[in-house]
Amino acid sequence: MARRARDDLRAEVLDVAEQLAVAGDRMSMPELARRVGVSRQTLYSEFGDRDGLAAALVLRATGRFLDRIEAALDGEPDLHAAWVAAVHAALIEAARNPLVTALLTGDAAVPSAFGTGSGPIVAAATERAAGFLRRVRPDLPESDVRLAAATASRLVVSHLVLPGGTPEQVAGDVAAVVLRIVGGAPR
Repeated sequence: MARRARDDLRAEVLDVAEQLAVAGDRMSMPELARRVGVSRQTLYSEFGDRDGLAAALVLRATGRFLDRIEAALDGEPDLHAAWVAAVHAALIEAARNPLVTALLTGDAAVPSAFGTGSGPIVAAATERAAGFLRRVRPDLPESDVRLAAATASRLVVSHLVLPGGTPEQVAGDVAAVVLRIVGGAPR
């Protein structure tokens, strides 16, 4: 029961921290404690410090973002269709979720504890994409898996920062690049 209460409190704190970050409000531990109705010491015990809180928020947002992308990849039997669906899902999710957009683009409204680069998100996306490719194409050399996964992840982030077409166009283009790397012609 205590673990459940702790998990619920953690989720509530992260929800409020996300609201503050998206609104561009300063995410101070005293203000967060006040809004959640707990002591500052409770927050410090759970997250360590403001950087720990920011890291937990980034980890949660990244996980949710990548879960959606991975579900899109896994939801299509055809490799080209899977990549189109995944890239499209990433672009749409980022457009709908202001925290994800801010994390990926380094939006100034997000506290500096989130970082200005998207390196950790790209690395996590690359790992998930590589895992997908290993599952569906176990015959691929690891170098092709890594190249395709990293290229797709970086292209998607690039299009989030500086859009280069509609989500449908970008999804088709990224899928075509991935298929050229792993061997296969896009449809």
